[in-house]
Amino acid sequence: MKKVVMLFLCLLILNLPSQVFSQRKVPILVYHSIDEYKGHGSKELYVTPKNFEKQMMYLRDHGYTLLTFDRWQDINKVNKPIFITFDDGYKNNLHAFSIFQKLRNERFIPTGTIFVISDFIGQSNRLSKSDLKLMADSGVFSIQSHTATHPDLTKMNNYEYELKGSKDIIQKITGKPVIALAYPYGNFNNKVVAETKKYYLFGLTTTPELFTKKGINDELYLLPRIYIKYSTTLDDFAKIVDGK
Repeated sequence: MKKVVMLFLCLLILNLPSQVFSQRKVPILVYHSIDEYKGHGSKELYVTPKNFEKQMMYLRDHGYTLLTFDRWQDINKVNKPIFITFDDGYKNNLHAFSIFQKLRNERFIPTGTIFVISDFIGQSNRLSKSDLKLMADSGVFSIQSHTATHPDLTKMNNYEYELKGSKDIIQKITGKPVIALAYPYGNFNNKVVAETKKYYLFGLTTTPELFTKKGINDELYLLPRIYIKYSTTLDDFAKIVDGK
């Protein structure tokens, strides 16, 4: 009887890590503009540099590990994994770049992912080719795709230009692999997922929840993200990333 109990306990201990990891909740956050709001566009799509810095300090001080999608496999290997993403490729994302560099130390190495719209690169309020190259070369930011022109992918047919075309342009600029796509407006359907799989390893939605491994089909093309907004307080932020 004792041998049976011991065997059961051994099996339980051996299986525990995989069970824990399968239930691990991983925040994938989405930002747009990191700047003071000056009356242009939607206020909620802005986060002030001061607030962004406080949020990143919270992650640093609470032991989070910031990852990019080329390190996806590390979510089960690091302490408190989290992904910080930015959509559209606004010039003011350089504020986030500066804050990441400022907060970096031996224990905290902040990284993020910028999803750029390739046809908008270099416009007056967007990151330039040299900006993107600098950020990619620094290792601080991974530059990924938000399509070529930001269409609703569920209402179009010319996927090759939007998906492959944007990927090729961004890779040529950065010299780094483009493996992730953020769906414009968060919109997707089965056709969009099927087309995305031809060119990318990950597809990101705006389904507002933490990622947990569920073992469903095309799981990596249905990744959820939670908006961090102008009105998000530090208490709100803490509750979001801590899964409360």
